[in-house]
Formats: sequence, structure tokens, C-alpha cells
Amino acid sequence: MSRRTPALIAAAVLLPLALTACSTPKGDEPTGNKAAAKSDGFPYTVTNCGVTTTFKAPPKRVVTMNQHVTEIMLELGLAKSLVGTAYLDDKVLPKYEKDYASVPVIAKEYPSYEQVLATNPDFVYGGYASAFAAGDGRGREALKKSGIETRLNTESCAKADTPMETLYEEVREVGRTFGVTDRAEAWIKQAEADNAATAEKLKDLKALPVFVYDSGDKTAFTAGGKGIGNELIKRAGGTNVFADLDKSFGDASWENVVARKPEAIVIYDYGSTTVEQKKKRLLGDPALADIPAIKNKRFAVMPLSDAVLGVRVPAAVEKLAAQLHPAATTS
Repeated sequence: MSRRTPALIAAAVLLPLALTACSTPKGDEPTGNKAAAKSDGFPYTVTNCGVTTTFKAPPKRVVTMNQHVTEIMLELGLAKSLVGTAYLDDKVLPKYEKDYASVPVIAKEYPSYEQVLATNPDFVYGGYASAFAAGDGRGREALKKSGIETRLNTESCAKADTPMETLYEEVREVGRTFGVTDRAEAWIKQAEADNAATAEKLKDLKALPVFVYDSGDKTAFTAGGKGIGNELIKRAGGTNVFADLDKSFGDASWENVVARKPEAIVIYDYGSTTVEQKKKRLLGDPALADIPAIKNKRFAVMPLSDAVLGVRVPAAVEKLAAQLHPAATTS
């Protein structure tokens, strides 16, 4: 099952675990930290994907799972709060390389529950619903019982289209949680300006029908209408031909791909299958030969980490717009 497909858990029976997380006793916390926390807006209560948490102070020992949430933490200057990280899809951006190198990588993909607990965290931040798969022992409830608070990137629990405002709110809530509201608001202000600049360049252009090819052979795994990927396409001067797919990612039949006649194909670049291999699969399929994008070999490429709810999105909009509408964005 793709880590980007929310797990459907009817019931989960968790085995007793010998390991328990340690936390700093309340009486041992320095008085100065308490005063600083209050001055930074604590206690702070937030509801995230159905889980309500009250923070009396910023978390101090954090594990991140999935790249886009790791990069949110690094963008907000919170590398020193990280005691472990896991699961990259791409290389981290050059601006984060030094900070990322300072954080222990506890697993190449998802860590076990025991690996998480071994870092003695007080907070775990997951990017996809699969980060908190109860069947793997990492459910949010199980972590809570061990004294560990959690956050799930809100793209994984959105019930409607996920516009750019959802990204801003994600960054804002993480900033509040860690007492760095000013940093979060500064990032949001810059992101709004960057998005406005791209929109100005594209304001007079006709939107281009776009098909996203993530992966798949018998069916096409593609971007649906719920996720930030759909919003990104719209802001880059495109129309997602599978915007009616009621999820962030999902499968579409190749017959439907043909019927919707995309004029450009956006390939998500990640994992062991290269962009050239994906292009070869698409160009070599006789059933797709009449699609305008295939006839004209019109492709755009995006790293997967650009197309999920994280701090890369505003720059990704500009980069995709440059590929879909080069004349407008270079003038």
C-alpha cells in the first residue's frame, strides 16, 4: 500500500510493549523555561486530524517521519529539536543539508515503534497517514499512551480540496506548537508574495489540461482533486484532468487518461524508477498514442517532495509554471 494512501483501520490490537518513553518530570523543568513558554503563547491547544492536544511548552525531542514535514521543521529553524528523522523521497534542499546532517536518521523508511521510542521523543510529526499505521504499532493513540504527542500533516486528513491556505495553516500551527510564531508568519508572508508574483505572470493565459503520472502499469496512479498537488497545478496555469478524483492520490484507468486528452503530462520524480523510464513507458504504450501530450512529447517533471503539503510548494508552483508556460514566465 502506498504511504500516500490513508490506511483504513477497523480495529487494531496492539501487543504489550516493554519499552516506555521517558519524560522530564514537571518539577524538574527550569523555571525560566516555564516563563518563556507562557510569553510565547502557551498553553496552546490545537486540534489536528481529530486529535486535540494542549501544549504547556514547546516539544523538545522530536521525531519526523516523511520528508515534507522534516523540511517544515528545518525551515522554521527547529533542527536542534529533532532527535530523529526517517523516510526521504528526494534529496533535501541544499539550504537544509547542513541542518539535516545533524539529525540522526533512525530508519531509511518507517521506523518500528521500538526505534521511535529509543530516541526518547516527546513529539512525533508524520507526513502521511501511514506514518501512524496502528497495525505497525505506531498509532497516535499508542504513542499518546507512552507520553508522546503527535501531529499528522493535514493533507492526509483533509475532507475537501486542499488549497494554499491549508499549507499556510499547517506552517502556522507548527510555528505555534514550537513557539516560533514569528518565523512561521514570516515564511507565510513570503510565500504569499511568491504566489502572487507567479499568478501575475499567468493571469492572461488559458489553462493547460494536465495529467499527473506518479506511477503504475495496469492503472495510472495520479494526483486527485483533494491534495495540494491539484492546487499547485491550478496555480501553475494547468487544469488537472483528474480533479474529480475525490482524494489526494488515486488510481485512474488508462482509458480515462486517453478520454480526457491531456495536453501535458507531469511526471513525479522519486524512488527507483527514473523519469526516463516513466517517459519510455508512456511513449511506448500504443493505447496512449493519440493523447496530445504524447504526440507532442510534452512533459514536465517535479520531485515528489514538491507536490505534497510542505514548504517547497510556492517555489514548485513557479517551477511548474515555467515548464507549462515557458514564454510567459521568462518574459
